[in-house]
Amino acid sequence: MYKWSIIIAACALVLARPAACPAATFQDALGRQVVLAKDPVRIIALAPSLTEILFFLGLDERIAGVADYSNYPEAARDKPRVGSYVNVNIEKIISLAPDLAIGTKDGNSRADIELLEQAGVPVFIVNPRDVASAIESIALIGAVCGIPEKAARAADELKQRFDAVSAAIQYQKKPLVFLQINNVPVMTANKNTVHDDVITLAGGVNMASDDPVTYPRISVEEVIRRGPEVIIISSMERGARFDEARKAWMQWTSIPAVKNNRVYVIDSDLIDRPSPRIIDGLEAMARMLHPEVAWKGGTQPASGK
Repeated sequence: MYKWSIIIAACALVLARPAACPAATFQDALGRQVVLAKDPVRIIALAPSLTEILFFLGLDERIAGVADYSNYPEAARDKPRVGSYVNVNIEKIISLAPDLAIGTKDGNSRADIELLEQAGVPVFIVNPRDVASAIESIALIGAVCGIPEKAARAADELKQRFDAVSAAIQYQKKPLVFLQINNVPVMTANKNTVHDDVITLAGGVNMASDDPVTYPRISVEEVIRRGPEVIIISSMERGARFDEARKAWMQWTSIPAVKNNRVYVIDSDLIDRPSPRIIDGLEAMARMLHPEVAWKGGTQPASGK
């Protein structure tokens, strides 16, 4: 069971200096002490999920630049680009004169972090690895940006939605789920991913949970052999390819998911990114896995017919 300590964690990370010196120190996910002389007003988001968090917290006017593929909300498309999180454009970031950059432990290299700090840009690193830590990161980022109370409230609202899903599915049978995260080749995700966490929290069993490869390729024959009760297609590819992928599965009527018309499509951004929208993804997947539950609002998942 998750232990939630969002408000306490957010406040404990702020070690206020004496009144004569308004600087504050924050410990990040790398165990580093990040010192900020004042609340940041020009912030760089080094991952699309972090862009979403900053907008979610109402900090859009303070965003000086964002990582490539920052496509949500729509206003994020108008922000200056600073490269992808694995190929950061250090010169571009410096030219934007930020007073803070926010990155992720898994995505941003230590070398890039050190280069930015050598250039006088403080870098705060978070490490959201699952749904719970994604919510906690929102509170932490808000504390670093000088809005701890607002961020804690926003994180708590997401936690309440999280808890509502947990309560709704806790006594339901857990179906076997095959999540397709890529079309060509067909790929899925094992237990060491946020995808697995979403499936588990939504009340399912990930068919590939125990695969030794984090993002394994998988054959149609293996899916037929395992017989998932639900197939969910998630891909960064857009448009008709979703329908094509679904139609490709519908010919294999021996698969329980196909036989019972339980082949669904989900927006990949909702389950790939540890951002506030991951709760949207959790709710959407829970509806797909448990249409028998009387969900608030009565919304049921579309089968993709």
